[in-house]
Amino acid sequence: MQIDIIETTGLGDRSYLISSDGVGVVIDPQRDIDRVLALAEKRTVRIALVAETHLHNDYWSGGLELARTVGAEYAVPAGDTVAFQRVPATDGDVLEAGPMRFRVMHTPGHTHHHVSYVLTGTDGAVQAVFTGGSMLYGATGRTDLVGPEHTDELTHAQYHSVRRLADELPAGTPVFPTHGFGSFCSATPTSGDSSTVGEQVQVNPALTQDEQTFVDQLIAGLTAIPAWYAHMGPGNAAGPAPVDLSMPELVHPEELAGRLAAGEWVIDLRSRTAFAAGHLPGALNFELAITNFVTYVGWLVPWGAPLTLIGETEQQVADARRELVRIGIDRLAGAAIGSVEELAAGRELDTHPVSDFAGLAAAMAADPDLVVLDARRDDERAGGGVRGSRHIPIHDLPGRLDELPAGDVWAYCGSGYRASIAASMLARAGRRPVLVDGGYGDPDTGAAAAGLHVQPATV
Repeated sequence: MQIDIIETTGLGDRSYLISSDGVGVVIDPQRDIDRVLALAEKRTVRIALVAETHLHNDYWSGGLELARTVGAEYAVPAGDTVAFQRVPATDGDVLEAGPMRFRVMHTPGHTHHHVSYVLTGTDGAVQAVFTGGSMLYGATGRTDLVGPEHTDELTHAQYHSVRRLADELPAGTPVFPTHGFGSFCSATPTSGDSSTVGEQVQVNPALTQDEQTFVDQLIAGLTAIPAWYAHMGPGNAAGPAPVDLSMPELVHPEELAGRLAAGEWVIDLRSRTAFAAGHLPGALNFELAITNFVTYVGWLVPWGAPLTLIGETEQQVADARRELVRIGIDRLAGAAIGSVEELAAGRELDTHPVSDFAGLAAAMAADPDLVVLDARRDDERAGGGVRGSRHIPIHDLPGRLDELPAGDVWAYCGSGYRASIAASMLARAGRRPVLVDGGYGDPDTGAAAAGLHVQPATV
């Protein structure tokens, strides 16, 4: 049997194509199904079954469209209420595709009806387990995505689900999770690129801790939920519309200027340093080349708000559109393509300075009242920050800009990515930002190296 991994690094997820004897099975496909179809063609397999481990909370699935496109059966956990025909996957069921058998295991925790799929051959020998958001690599899926009133119950269920997998499967069974490669669906950071059930017995908190310790630590460690997650479960239950990857309508410089003047969401996809060197006034910088792009666009742009992209090339815009449709951002207001000078059409560009933590240290020494913004999440801030900095997580910044005084504001985060988004928001609001472009925790150039890191009690 061949197991192919389809990475979606922008969301920290994996989908899988399992194939044998010309037959293929796809588990937890992303919405841009052309990648799956191309891989199936490469493997010369006919997709006979598409299976979901759960109704996803971090992306719109391509499962329904894929199954309809290739004429495959579509398996979804039996307990989930959906608006389309599916094969209800129930604990103990065995789904067949060619010589492959997939035994359904109910593994609640990430959601109430979550299942895992145990792959065997016709001889019954276990080949692998596909665990979705239950057993991850050194962690488990988070348990607070279907509502805070269910978190305690689901966390206890997650503990028992992971233990059931460990109890019922051979130690050498390869584990193939959907989440855990930077995904916010992971309760805690994961480690490693592959694992087995036996390896997880040694390192997974659900298998090394007693139940109450696991529950208490998982719940205490849960971080903010990205805003777009609220729309993913309902969209998957309704059945996402067929994906559209066509180029958005082109916007000419005059129309672009009007949208910027009206305060619409206009996103510049270029690098943070290129943006700082010159950008259209009012544009916001979400750097496409970084894997965080779709996370923070989805988190910050209000659902359904008109969104216009600025890209240097058609490919850059096409890549951004592909990322966005994965979380249901389908109807773009348009795109402007070309150099920023061409798109400015003679209008003056805005700029802002770029520095590093050493530069920030020097500036703070010269001006003790310097305004410094920490755009990291609460869990990051809990480990300390720049002394005297004002902590406003980037996802809260649009509603809290008035907490920052007029004038110069130095912005930093964990890498410079969110700081650049913050700088562009500050500029649009009339502040004068300085981008601190660097890793907060970098041992050579970060905050500590510059003498700026202080513990939480003294931040």
